[in-house]
Amino acid sequence: MTTAGAFTHLPALAAAAEPAQLLPAREQMAFTLGFHIILVPFGVALTTLMLIAHWRGLRKGDAEALLLARRWSKVAAVLFAVGAITGTVLSFELGILWPRLMGDYGSAFGFPFAIEGLFFFLEAIFVALYIYGWDRMPPWAHFWTGVPVSLAGVGGTASVVAANAWMNQPGGITVEHGKVVAVRPAEVFFNDAFWLEFWHMLIAAYIIAGFVVGGVYAVGMLRGRRDRYHRVGFLTGFVTAACALPVQILVGDTIARQVFDDEPAKFAAIELLPDTGSHVPETLGGVLVDGEVRYGIKIPDMASLLAGFKPSTTIKGLEAVPAGVRPTDAQANIVHWAFDIMVGTSFLMLAVALWFAWLWWRRRHTLATDRWFLRSAAVCGIVAILCLESGWVVTEVGRQPWIVVGHLLTRDAVATRGDLWPFFGAVLLLYLAVGAAALWVLRSMTRRWRQQGDEAVSVPYGPERPAGTTTGKAS
Repeated sequence: MTTAGAFTHLPALAAAAEPAQLLPAREQMAFTLGFHIILVPFGVALTTLMLIAHWRGLRKGDAEALLLARRWSKVAAVLFAVGAITGTVLSFELGILWPRLMGDYGSAFGFPFAIEGLFFFLEAIFVALYIYGWDRMPPWAHFWTGVPVSLAGVGGTASVVAANAWMNQPGGITVEHGKVVAVRPAEVFFNDAFWLEFWHMLIAAYIIAGFVVGGVYAVGMLRGRRDRYHRVGFLTGFVTAACALPVQILVGDTIARQVFDDEPAKFAAIELLPDTGSHVPETLGGVLVDGEVRYGIKIPDMASLLAGFKPSTTIKGLEAVPAGVRPTDAQANIVHWAFDIMVGTSFLMLAVALWFAWLWWRRRHTLATDRWFLRSAAVCGIVAILCLESGWVVTEVGRQPWIVVGHLLTRDAVATRGDLWPFFGAVLLLYLAVGAAALWVLRSMTRRWRQQGDEAVSVPYGPERPAGTTTGKAS
């Protein structure tokens, strides 16, 4: 059932007092999801970049590419381990924090997570084989052990996105007297919101991983390490992200119109629109205070034009949502600002990608020495993560006050017993410890690689480096 469908049959619900546990449950879920989502792109896309470098190394006899693949495989293994820890905590949180969600809708909501578990184990097995296979397996046989790692990451992402999309547009269930009496697994997984959300997240993974990897080597080049090793590392990541970004903008634009059609409450929050109307302006910035938009910059007719390709398109405002299930002004402000940040950072990265294309076309030889471009490329890694986080805020906060749209309110799903604040504190300390340990391990690895230099590291089944030659230090 879509949000639009929910509006047609739900009576206006009286505002209920929020349970005491709702705030800590929301805060904990926001923190743990926000932490874990950063790791997802590396499980999906860093392994693909690793395979690209590995393929180039084998096919072209490129020792630097093979060295990159080997080192990236170790980074991917560390991040996989961290993701396993944080993902496991998340799975327990669903039952502890939101017992009614799992109790009433677990037969449907849990199905995509069961599939995700299978992909997780497949990925774990082949990560171990791939890491172990360096120096121990025939070259191409070893390469092919890495392919299931990347494919399993895609499958796991699809499964989690299916669960999230189902919460936005639930389907595949029969509900009688408030209870799920029948589940159609294929319809649950491939719900109406699945495909666009899946492609949006998958492409985002390549953008984040590509710009972060490119940013690491851009920093290295800024520090004077402009050898071929750094150039190959930079280009492998940055070009992947730059090529994916225009496609992502088109997919995002399509999703916005799907939200306009199927989730009018979320779209009204995105547009910061209190009242239904046509010729709706696009509001940049601004805040909603007591049902009135203040301080924003308005572009006349633009919201209506983007939603329906004509200025006369009517957009439902927040006032069309029944009072008991209407997003608060604060929630609408969060969604609106997150959407603005997501779109703004996307176009900032696109500008840097176009800058790269111009440099590559006109002045390729200056690419590694253009310090302003390298600074911008390095910042793109951080900007890409900010864009990712903003997109998930739009998705998650934009669904509020529903946890399953049209079926279950967030305030009705939360745990009502015990005190969740100590649980949140313990999880916070765990995640901070795991994050600090991961950064320390990665930093130690890169420091050791720089101290060794490329020439001190054996390159598996690659061409021997001529005696007395070096490629400089690696980052």
